[in-house]
Amino acid sequence: MRVATLGYQTWGHRTLEALIKSDHDVVLAITHPQSDHIYETMWADSVADLATQNGIPVHLATKPDAAFRDALAAAEPDIIVANNWRTWLPPEVFNAPRHGTLNIHDSLLPKYTGFSPLIWAVINGEPEVGLTAHMMDDELDAGPIVLQRSTAVGPRDTVTDLFHRTVDMIGPITLDALERIDNGTATYTPQDRSQATFFHKRSIEDSRIDWNWPAEVLERLVRAQSDPYPNAFTFHKGQRLRIIEARVSSGHYGGTPGRIFIHEGDGMVIVTGPEPWTGRNKGLVIDRVRLDDGTELTGRERFPHGGGYLARHP
Repeated sequence: MRVATLGYQTWGHRTLEALIKSDHDVVLAITHPQSDHIYETMWADSVADLATQNGIPVHLATKPDAAFRDALAAAEPDIIVANNWRTWLPPEVFNAPRHGTLNIHDSLLPKYTGFSPLIWAVINGEPEVGLTAHMMDDELDAGPIVLQRSTAVGPRDTVTDLFHRTVDMIGPITLDALERIDNGTATYTPQDRSQATFFHKRSIEDSRIDWNWPAEVLERLVRAQSDPYPNAFTFHKGQRLRIIEARVSSGHYGGTPGRIFIHEGDGMVIVTGPEPWTGRNKGLVIDRVRLDDGTELTGRERFPHGGGYLARHP
């Protein structure tokens, strides 16, 4: 088939890479201009560079304006394949090719519609994550499903681990879905939108630790903000601490959220959770922190003894 791609960052790059290696004819690559947004400077393999290296016409766009539509019309694709396209597309764009538009989304839809699905899934303790190949329609990430592939989330998996596992699935699911569409064997399963959850873009504020959250959730937040993502952070004596490694305490602790309490191994227990005065909550053990100058310390090194509080602000 003649394929046009809409893609950005490593997700779009992997999609285009798979298509270049396939028997399909890639006739156009549309991608966004580079951004200095912190979440867009990571996993930033260039779709434009890959296309150019392979003699594929490139069009840069932030939205489907007249120039975007002219480039797409001139390419005459049989299908559009989208992955990590960041702005709304109207029906006259996604319905233009005879096979419409196949979107590759990095969640198991209908859950985790929208942005940063892997991060939110880790925070929420999902047992698995994955990819969905679905047809685009009027509602964001809501079209009928062609294929889904999943991978289990281990108890110590970070979002970075899951990024690498799921990004390796992009090529196979894209080509398998296209084969089914091309040979007429695809089934298009409607999504149960009553089960849909919709998440916003991440910002630095979303990495700020709230010690009123349960320790189990905070431990997952730390894993969901592993390097190279902006780490979960807190403040101690006016200095920002990035939490690099943490775990749920073995003991139960009571007091006030954010209290620096007692050592467990080389880590320091912090009182967490709702109604902490009951003494029924586990604490979060901070095992490793990073300072703004890059210095890394164990919890015991940073907190040689209990006392004082960690805070949301300096």
